[in-house]
Amino acid sequence: MATRSPGDPQRREHVLTAALQVFARYGFRKASMDEVARAADISRPGLYFLFATKEELFRATVEHELRQGIAAVTDALAAPHLSLRERLVAAFDRWLGRYIEPGVSDVGVLIETSAAPVGGLLAEYAARFDLLVAKAIARHADAIRAERGTPEAVAAVLHATATGWKHQVTGREEFHERMDTAIHLILEDRTATG
Repeated sequence: MATRSPGDPQRREHVLTAALQVFARYGFRKASMDEVARAADISRPGLYFLFATKEELFRATVEHELRQGIAAVTDALAAPHLSLRERLVAAFDRWLGRYIEPGVSDVGVLIETSAAPVGGLLAEYAARFDLLVAKAIARHADAIRAERGTPEAVAAVLHATATGWKHQVTGREEFHERMDTAIHLILEDRTATG
């Protein structure tokens, strides 16, 4: 075991990463603090020093995953070498598409079904995501077909579309193709170049 202090941010990150895998494998109810401690290579008292309860650990784990998703979305939307359409496809991939691949789909299910233990956290981060997408679209307001609505409405429709397709596609490539089509239908063709 590493000789880091319990409050070390790297140690905390390691514990949250291990906890995510344990919660994804067993679900919130069946996962135990003992299993998380073993997976994180930390003593059980050390784990309880960081997180007083399983509920606190679970909330921190889900929030950590959501925060990473928002950071990845922010990076995708800021990519200057990509067109708006490409940035939007990348943003939806980083937010939802990453959970389509085998091995991580359990994480996506865990996050989707964890509303009770984490309260309004999921809605809060989904709203942050929609706001980031709406701002990216608003910067290219001329790209939106006027009859399609406000950037906020377009972001909400695309988010709902992506959420539905996430459960229907067989892989990440198909998810990209479908999101590209949806974005193309809503935005003007000129977004392909800027």
